Amino acid sequence: MALQLQIIGFLLMILAVIHVIFPAYFKWKTELSSLNLINKQLMYVHTFFVALMVFLMGLLCVNAYEEIISTKLGHKIAFGMFVFWGCRLFFQFFVYSSALWRGKTFETIMHICFSCLWSYLTVVFFLIFWNSL
Repeated sequence: MALQLQIIGFLLMILAVIHVIFPAYFKWKTELSSLNLINKQLMYVHTFFVALMVFLMGLLCVNAYEEIISTKLGHKIAFGMFVFWGCRLFFQFFVYSSALWRGKTFETIMHICFSCLWSYLTVVFFLIFWNSL
């Protein structure tokens, strides 16, 4: 599990850094122009803090994998991560509309890749928690 947590850590840190391109890629300057200032700024601020938390989760996995695997606090953190990523996996299939990706090659590939990533994260954190019972 140590190697899995380290891999997850690096993947999460990469995912966090990718958030930097969101405003340009999703054309927020144009797309959000009709929103009032608070809603526009909420998009940027929430994206920053989501990216920061994902980066910190990754850093924790890279630097504290032994503690996550072998301590009571680590098992509780693993349970929290299982719930968090399990919810994200649920949203991937039941909140986001398939119209966003179906019939679009790049978007379908991203949907599959992220579905696999959310599944991987959910399963690893569940197994760490389960093995602690």
